Amino acid sequence: MLEARALTKYYDAQPAVENLDLRVEAGEIFCLLGANGAGKTTTVNMFLDFVRPTRGEACIDGQSVQSDPMRARARIAYVPEQVTMYPELSGLENLRYLLALSGRRGLSEAQFAGSLEAAGLAAEFHHRRMQGYSKGMRQKVAIALAMAREAKVLLLDEPTSGLDPVASNEFGQAIEALSERGAAVFMVTHDIFRAKETGHRVGIMKKGRLVETLATASVDHSKLERIYLEHMRD
Repeated sequence: MLEARALTKYYDAQPAVENLDLRVEAGEIFCLLGANGAGKTTTVNMFLDFVRPTRGEACIDGQSVQSDPMRARARIAYVPEQVTMYPELSGLENLRYLLALSGRRGLSEAQFAGSLEAAGLAAEFHHRRMQGYSKGMRQKVAIALAMAREAKVLLLDEPTSGLDPVASNEFGQAIEALSERGAAVFMVTHDIFRAKETGHRVGIMKKGRLVETLATASVDHSKLERIYLEHMRD
């Protein structure tokens, strides 16, 4: 579970995020839409404790990020727009090494492979060096890492930027697989189509404020786009 309680960040006198109240439950996918500068990435960074809020609180699985950031981070998996791993290692070797760094040891080769397959990475690529991976393939390794770590919360910042439609669809399936395992997923995106297809709820942020939240089941693609554009024109 992920929760923001009156979460606020000011830079000088300018609000980047203002009085954000939000709760994403276990197994839920919440997609946050908004123009550049709306405060989306600042929100993610406060959950990661990369940025300290001016006031308010960010919580991960009931743990305050601000009071105990290391304990909160241990429950998070983060997928940025550009996933960086060790290019000279294979996908499976990266998974094994990064899990060991996080303190998760004792998994078998079959468990590593199972996580990669569940994230959508074909078996033929498990032992290939990541320097030959596409962006979508690197993201699948990051999702596999979240699965193997049994992360309670997944934070994603523009994960589908630059992906072709097929790769974007495959990434959406990987996210859905993680939510089915009980993770709360918070995804920042410009991709209205993917937000509708993948998310359970969508939020629209403008000038640091969450101006609307709606269930994706209640709207079709054209209505969601129309609502979004109406907010951007205000």
